[in-house]
Amino acid sequence: MSPAKPLLEGLVQAECAVAARWAGAAHGRLLSVQWGIPPVAENFEHDIDLYHLWPARRSAMWVERGVFSGLALKGGDVLDLCCGDGFYVRNFFSLRSRRVVGVDFDPHIIATARRKHAAPNVEFLVGDIRSALPGGSFDNIVWDAAIEHFSPQETAVVFQAIRQRLAPSGVVSGYTIVQRGETTSLPLHEREFRSKEELLAEVAPHFAHVTVFETEYPERHNIYFWASDGVLPFGPDWPGQCRT
Repeated sequence: MSPAKPLLEGLVQAECAVAARWAGAAHGRLLSVQWGIPPVAENFEHDIDLYHLWPARRSAMWVERGVFSGLALKGGDVLDLCCGDGFYVRNFFSLRSRRVVGVDFDPHIIATARRKHAAPNVEFLVGDIRSALPGGSFDNIVWDAAIEHFSPQETAVVFQAIRQRLAPSGVVSGYTIVQRGETTSLPLHEREFRSKEELLAEVAPHFAHVTVFETEYPERHNIYFWASDGVLPFGPDWPGQCRT
């Protein structure tokens, strides 16, 4: 087949170009339906990021959530709070973990997660994390892009429930956005933090060690956190690094 390789590669490259344009356009239409027609959901299907928004905007912001929480994975059991469509559960956490449980209050998005992002070691559950967190002990608990949907009082209740389920050396990781104007960026957000210092002040009372850091893009200012009573990524005792 070697003599025919240039021709075959050209044909397949053309096929890939057509498929990419088709997938991008289809997911653009999905975005228009889900976010352009009321009611607007409290969650987002990240295949839209993968196929439509990432190529269009050249922004890898949406990938950071999976990467930064992935740095804290310990290989055991993971609980993903407000997991949404399950994209991060399957594509960032499941391969490097024994078991991942994703929970969200929306039955529709859990049905989407089960259809699109199932894996042998993944379970998706319907539940309100304020009152119905899954039981058990977890080495990692992820709370991404959701803390802004809860009041300070509700957030404290959730952190107390997290502490009851987090293994002694487990790590909690999370992400939210910084409020840039006078109002929240979305009407469905209960509140948004003004700075990484404000988020630190909210998380720190619950854990011995907390790291909060930020990234900024034209469309969004992001803040991330790791929290634990044990070792955090890039701390002096973290095994995933070498230092001089």
